[in-house]
Amino acid sequence: MAESAKRLDWVDMAKGLSIFLVVLMYAATSVGEDTGGIGALHWSVAFAMPFRMPEFFLISGLFLSQVIDRPWKAYADRRVVHYLYFYALWAVIHIVFKVGLLTANPVGAASDMVWAVVQPYGVLWFIYMLAVCGAAAKLLHDIRAPHWAVFAIAAILQMAKIHTGSYAVDQFAAYFVFFYSGYVLAPHLFRLAAWAHENVTIAIIGLFIWAILNAALVFSPGFKMDPVHPVMGIAGLPGVHLILALVGTSALCVIAALLTRLPWMNWLRWMGSKSLIIYVAFVLPMGIARTVLIKLGFVEPTLLGLAVMAISIISPLILYWLVLRTGWGMFLFERPAWAHLPGTGSRREEPRAVQAPAE
Repeated sequence: MAESAKRLDWVDMAKGLSIFLVVLMYAATSVGEDTGGIGALHWSVAFAMPFRMPEFFLISGLFLSQVIDRPWKAYADRRVVHYLYFYALWAVIHIVFKVGLLTANPVGAASDMVWAVVQPYGVLWFIYMLAVCGAAAKLLHDIRAPHWAVFAIAAILQMAKIHTGSYAVDQFAAYFVFFYSGYVLAPHLFRLAAWAHENVTIAIIGLFIWAILNAALVFSPGFKMDPVHPVMGIAGLPGVHLILALVGTSALCVIAALLTRLPWMNWLRWMGSKSLIIYVAFVLPMGIARTVLIKLGFVEPTLLGLAVMAISIISPLILYWLVLRTGWGMFLFERPAWAHLPGTGSRREEPRAVQAPAE
């Protein structure tokens, strides 16, 4: 049991790193969009571009092998309906607040809700795509598609940089390879994390070399810093980006394993265990905080970005705490019985319900 807990500790730590990088990116680029300024956070955002979202998808696929043999109904309840419930719920909340209330445009809000069925809405696209990737992986498993063939085709789709006009199709092509990699490479990643935990010095040296190479390829000729959309150098080329993403996600797994050795970093592991709670709810407080702080005269990009990032991470956790304390609004983070497929056992889920299921 203790060994199992250690294995999950580094996964939660990796999720903590991932959500931290994602919120940092949105904080920096939204500040850049509003102020036109470029701060220190923008350079961190650029460095993490090759592996930031691939890591989220890879981690989400790690435990797929534990559920993929289940009957379709049981599997879909945990790996498809689970995510669609939270996507639909929070898409409605975001649209009503941002479009219906802030812009007083109920017709636009209704239109956005309809489109959200086929076009993932805002930052919630990740939750939507987890459901799509989960369904695709199960279908490929059931038809006994060879892992190497699926990976090869998914890699080609990622390198092709597909732009069909459908955000769902384009994001699936860009990220399914990483979700599937988490599924098929899980045993190797767990072994890598265990090795790093026991071989600290060599692991740190390897991470140092990786960081230098990643930075060199990101900031190589062709790199362009922009307040909203930095452009990678050589790292953005097809094939190079894929390799850097896979290597970078492995590096984050190693970093996560090393951080579990530091008790004072448990806050990051805890934050990782609530990563999707933060993900679904950080956008609204981010927009409010950014608007208020700018009106108060805070326009220095780095300090403003740090303040917005801190508020964006802490606010969802405060909301979650209030829900637990009062018992009101539990549906925000826990699926009610009616949101389960019939016959799948709609037992009360633990408060980490929005978290990627481990089983």
